[in-house]
Amino acid sequence: VVPKQVKEVQYNELAYTDAGVGQEYLEVDFAIDSKVLATKNNADAIIKLDTENSNSQPLVVTNTNEDVNLNGVFYVAQQAARRMLAAGSGVIINMGSTNGLMGYPFYADYNASKAGVIELTRSMALELAPTVRVIAVCPGYVLTPMQEAEYSPEMLEAVNRKIPLGRHATPEEIAALFTFLASDEAPYITGQHIVIDGGETAGGLASR
Repeated sequence: VVPKQVKEVQYNELAYTDAGVGQEYLEVDFAIDSKVLATKNNADAIIKLDTENSNSQPLVVTNTNEDVNLNGVFYVAQQAARRMLAAGSGVIINMGSTNGLMGYPFYADYNASKAGVIELTRSMALELAPTVRVIAVCPGYVLTPMQEAEYSPEMLEAVNRKIPLGRHATPEEIAALFTFLASDEAPYITGQHIVIDGGETAGGLASR
């Protein structure tokens, strides 16, 4: 979850210039119980880029992926961490991807941004322990409206054949993992990236 618009960020002070941004950050924190706050840090932009042959403003494309997928995650997590430390507990769950773990051709900048989320998660977990837990969820293929719009039926079937469980995940299955990780049933999990991909990466299928 990210603010709709953040026009200017002063890195040291995090002084957001858009009116109401602070309130939006307050609203992304939700109560699991009276003691725990959790933030689902789900920002995602996917722009395909041919590293060698692209003539379509590769720097702009790369900046978009990095700004949304990595910088956006950092800013939201930082704001959440301040509130959680003050409250005395909390859980931050960042949205990673199997792209941050495997090589996917034509998505080098997206892959790098998701690898960054995983390392950000590890570092923040060390800095914020023992008060705040920080975890990354790394889905494989999920049949979101954005993903579905890219497919023809034939493409969807071809991708499903690569996945041992034979299908894409549903958004509800990813949400269920978020809910578990934010709950009191997972109090000893922090600093980890949790893969949910139907077995896709177990045999290196992601990079084929």
